[in-house]
Amino acid sequence: MSQKNQHIVPHPKGWAVRGAGNDRATSVHPTQRQAIDAGRDIARNQGSELFVHGENGRIRERNTYGKDPFPPKG
Repeated sequence: MSQKNQHIVPHPKGWAVRGAGNDRATSVHPTQRQAIDAGRDIARNQGSELFVHGENGRIRERNTYGKDPFPPKG
C-alpha cells in the first residue's frame, strides 16, 4: 500500500486532491470542503498525511492518519 501524502490545492475548476509528487490531480471538486472530505478518505485508507492548502498555496492545516510520530521516541 502506498503511503503518499495527500494535498488539497486550488485548481482552475475548484479544488483538487493531489498525491505528493504527482503532476495530475487524483480528483477535482467544486468546493474545498468536498476536496478535503475526499482527501481525508484517501489519507485514512493509506495511513498517510493530509495537507490542506489555502487559496494562496500555503499550507493552512495538516492532519496525520496512521502512525503519528508524535510524541517522538527518545
